[in-house]
Amino acid sequence: MNIFRLAGDMTHLISVLVLLLKIYATKSCSGISLKTQELYAIVFVARYLDLFTDFISLYNTVMKLVFIGSSLAIVWCMRYHRVVRRSYDRELDTFRYWILLGACFVLALVLHEKFTLQEVFWAFSIYLEAVAILPQLVLLQRSGNVDNLTGQYVFFLGAYRAFYILNWIYRYLTEQRFTRWISCVSGLVQTALYADFFYYYFISWKNNAKLQLPA
Repeated sequence: MNIFRLAGDMTHLISVLVLLLKIYATKSCSGISLKTQELYAIVFVARYLDLFTDFISLYNTVMKLVFIGSSLAIVWCMRYHRVVRRSYDRELDTFRYWILLGACFVLALVLHEKFTLQEVFWAFSIYLEAVAILPQLVLLQRSGNVDNLTGQYVFFLGAYRAFYILNWIYRYLTEQRFTRWISCVSGLVQTALYADFFYYYFISWKNNAKLQLPA
């Protein structure tokens, strides 16, 4: 654990809390991609299979449970909550995410650190997380206008991965044997996908204007 890892975890947690606040306070999921949320639920379930076999620390266990539980709760609300589900932008959320699932799983079978069930699913979760935001970004681009809470959610989600890049740089410089290259490369790809959004987010913040993305 280091300050960059902690900052990344806290930023990730803030993004989840912002999304939950939007859903439960406004009883609306407008502007949120269900496909991205389902991908994140798959990411956390696949990544944290070691929850039942390895105990690292209380902090680690709690964070795993929080991310699994919150992602499943968000998916449930968007699919089955009688009020929230009415605001889901089904017509805009049409990204063929099964392509991402298939491609990431095949890549995990080919590129992994060790050919075991747990390690293959860990690699799968890393690859999938790198591209899971794509349906969300496409939905926002199609809708044009982005409400404040949705914009903050995506911003904190991107910032979390940026902090993790600093975490990996720190670990590379301080650890004798750093092996998480899959995480590093995937994290760079994931952060790059946010570049366009970060630009327009900064412009809207600078001009104190509503966030708008080009169609």
